Amino acid sequence: MTTTPTAAVLPTPRTAATASTPAPPLAEPAAALLRTPVWGAALAAARPERVGTVRGVVGLTVEVAGTGAAVGELVSIDPGDGTEVPAEVVATGRGSAQAMPLGPTHGLRAGMPVRPRGTALTAPVGPGLLGRVLDGLGRPIDGKGPLVGVGAAEVTGHAPHPLARARVAQPLDLGVRVLDTLVTAGRGQRLGLFAGSGVGKSSLLSMIARGTDAQVSVIALVGERGREVREFLEDDLGPEGLARSVVVVATSDEPPLVRLRSAFVATRIAEWFRDRGDDVVLMMDSLTRVAMAQREIGLSVGEPPATRGYPPSTFALLAQLLERAGTGATGSVTGLYTVLVDGDDHNEPIADAARSILDGHVVLERSLAVAGHFPSVDALASISRVASRVTGPEHKALATRLRRVMAARRQAQDLLDVGAYVAGSNPLVDAAVAHGAAIDAFLRQGMDERAPSADSWARLAALVAAMGDLP
Repeated sequence: MTTTPTAAVLPTPRTAATASTPAPPLAEPAAALLRTPVWGAALAAARPERVGTVRGVVGLTVEVAGTGAAVGELVSIDPGDGTEVPAEVVATGRGSAQAMPLGPTHGLRAGMPVRPRGTALTAPVGPGLLGRVLDGLGRPIDGKGPLVGVGAAEVTGHAPHPLARARVAQPLDLGVRVLDTLVTAGRGQRLGLFAGSGVGKSSLLSMIARGTDAQVSVIALVGERGREVREFLEDDLGPEGLARSVVVVATSDEPPLVRLRSAFVATRIAEWFRDRGDDVVLMMDSLTRVAMAQREIGLSVGEPPATRGYPPSTFALLAQLLERAGTGATGSVTGLYTVLVDGDDHNEPIADAARSILDGHVVLERSLAVAGHFPSVDALASISRVASRVTGPEHKALATRLRRVMAARRQAQDLLDVGAYVAGSNPLVDAAVAHGAAIDAFLRQGMDERAPSADSWARLAALVAAMGDLP
């Protein structure tokens, strides 16, 4: 009897499609559950923590590896004593990143653990900031307790879309007679105050903070001497000015990144008030020290020095900072930025770059300050690029006539000094000589003197009328 061999029964092989078939999707109720804040927080907590290390500390920067942090992200360095040193990533390379601590680097060493925070630096925003004094990172330093009624917003931002900006069409009263009449500012304008050291920039800013008709003043003191901060708050600004102001202070001994970020913290606070419809005056003293802080940062991470040692990123940063001021869809931020000219050279790189971006400039002259002429504004050298759009024909004619008289006096000053000028040669010079004391009195103003815009224009009209008919 022949036996037919039985075929071996082999397991059915799984095809590639069968082996890689994904798990069936979750039912919609389960997927919706995972999207809830509670489950999202639980999943984030269960995710493994990423911890890097410090590779080295050189100068102002700390080299970290293994964090995966991006430029602008915050990381925390753990010294092992229960504290954390926050730092911001300012440059990245292959396998490592350059971070700059937001505090002193004393005590940091290689091998310390570094944890990415996953967020960028934020600034406090809200109505509870009025009357408060903050440090360069937005933390209160005035001893009035924690901030109440405020939220948080990233300091990094973008300028309003150029086509979404409202036109600068209304004047802004600054409370300074020479500025309101001869260098009229508009709501949403960006104006630079150019001067050397010790010429009265901070005093002029304090006059504006007390005299402007804007609802909110945001004042950034960048790289200021520690001795002068309390004097500015108590003597120059005073309780009345502080009540409607937010002051951000980063003294000269702070790390360069803190000095730099203080300018963006103040700008972000001003943007919040603008977005709710307020007219804000943003006063920054000084823009030059912001540029110097960026120079220290750029050179520390290996940027090539360009004009007078400033790396290329400095000039790009100035445009990013200054363009964020101005008008929005609602509200406005009128930016007043002091520029500390190097050696009284008004054509040095930072002054020249700022003048090309700003909408006008006010020049403070040392010779006027030495002569006791305050505010030491050189009206003929100062220009507002929006003055013709925010003043009427009558006011424009008054300002132009006084400017012509003052210009004629300056051109003939050498002849007047040596007694060679013959009276009657030029009616404009004759008017300038005859009314010189009245012109100087109009241009001068005491620190505590209030000058409403309507009174300033009325006084200018009386002065021009007293000069009579001029060519």
